[in-house]
Amino acid sequence: MMIEPEDPSRDRLKHHFAQRVIHQARQTLEVWQRLQCSEWNAVEMAELSEANLLLLRYAQRFEQAEHSQLAEAIQTCLAAVEANRGRLNSELISQLNQLMQRLSRTGLRHSDQLEQTPLPALRKPVYLALQDVVQGQRLCQQLQSFGLQAQALDTANGFRSAMTERHPAAILMDIDFAGQGCGLRLAEDVQNSLEQKLPLLFFSQEETDTPTRLAAVRAGGREFFTGMLDASSLLERIETLTHVSQYDPYKVLIVDDSRAQATHTERVLNSAGILTHTLTEPLQAMTVLADFQPDLIILDMYMPACSGTELAKVIRHNDRYVSVPIIYLSAEDDLDKQLDAMSEGGDDFLTKPIKPRHLIATVRNRAARARNLRARMVRDSLTGLFNHTHTLQLLEDARSRARRSGTPLSFAMLDIDFFKKVNDTYGHPMGDRVIKSLALFLKQRLRKTDHIGRYGGEEFAVVLPDTDAATALKVLDEIRQRFAEISYPAQPMDLSCTFSCGIAELHDGVDSKALSKRADEALYEAKHSGRNRSAVYPA
Repeated sequence: MMIEPEDPSRDRLKHHFAQRVIHQARQTLEVWQRLQCSEWNAVEMAELSEANLLLLRYAQRFEQAEHSQLAEAIQTCLAAVEANRGRLNSELISQLNQLMQRLSRTGLRHSDQLEQTPLPALRKPVYLALQDVVQGQRLCQQLQSFGLQAQALDTANGFRSAMTERHPAAILMDIDFAGQGCGLRLAEDVQNSLEQKLPLLFFSQEETDTPTRLAAVRAGGREFFTGMLDASSLLERIETLTHVSQYDPYKVLIVDDSRAQATHTERVLNSAGILTHTLTEPLQAMTVLADFQPDLIILDMYMPACSGTELAKVIRHNDRYVSVPIIYLSAEDDLDKQLDAMSEGGDDFLTKPIKPRHLIATVRNRAARARNLRARMVRDSLTGLFNHTHTLQLLEDARSRARRSGTPLSFAMLDIDFFKKVNDTYGHPMGDRVIKSLALFLKQRLRKTDHIGRYGGEEFAVVLPDTDAATALKVLDEIRQRFAEISYPAQPMDLSCTFSCGIAELHDGVDSKALSKRADEALYEAKHSGRNRSAVYPA
């Protein structure tokens, strides 16, 4: 019996179909992302439903099982919203958000499953239009080490020709490309000729003045780099600009002894895609705060068991909630009493009745600023990862959840091998580059549910919920092997780095401090055994 050879054209056709499905997934996600910036209404919900139905048809026609299942689940949620007369509750918002996050990972990020699945590479190239041609080529090599296709261009005509052939995912433009100030004009001309604007990033070798920065903004610039161009920082910004972001809905705790008023507030916020948790018993607030971790708290002023101002003082006594905005929502219209309440731990005072749009806008703006401030407080400035203190707090939170739910939890500590030698031989800027590249590598390859922290210096920590030690070892060992393949252009010769890893799994009676100590002991074992390896406690 003769066996028919595989038809390579058929594989190319299948790949093309997979691209069409993921392209439609992106269209669906873009509509979803727009919904997060406005009050949800029937027109936008209908547009989301239409985009998702098209995704479902494509996925079924081209036999893309994962996309088909997700599109069906999303359509079920949207049908439930329609059956509820267009109103959303926190459960539906949470379900939709989780499904959209999973959909975004099918083609834009790695799968949320621990086993990584190969996906078609759909990324367009990034065009680098830099005055320093050698710098452009070197940056191309660095970006390609992270799996991002980049193309360095050295003339204005070459840039225009490339734009005619294919539009890129993003453009990095030197403001002096092809002559002083010419990059700004070239980028502006290109953007004006496009119906759909491209993500545009500007670069200047020297510090620039405000008029130049303003010109960059008017040309459509979304970022401005000066001095040294670091591949890790550039890649991270490009990823943010070119990928549909993983929308994380704002969470609001509503404390009001009136069930009717609390329900009204909840419905208004839910209609805008904001998750809520309602309490009619203010004395339960501290317990709920620990579990729900809201971005903002809405308090009634007058409650029998505990007044809003008293509860605000109790909340502010806890260091974890010092920066969480508190808004009083009350019928109290005496200005002096309002000002007194705001001096007692409050950030704003809204008087009932309040228009829904006013409430939604206030909550969104306050929550957005609070998130931004919190990110600056709990994240490491070099890598953007969680800092040491917050990583341990996240480990303790994960440990408490794992104990309650009976699910596994693993904690890992990573340390870059011979890092002092890197600093001594290549200088601290190169050391910082290696640290940032490992941080980016971990963010790209771990799940969104995992917590990654910079423990200090060249040491990192990872909290892996719902993960036993064997699975954690498999995942982190794969990352370790791939990280060792990255090459950093340098003199006198290119540099490659490795890391060692120690892993510990949570067991009964172990607190987070002991779990951290066990991971550290496993890391010591990995180092002692020769480095560039992983070890699990007990060794």
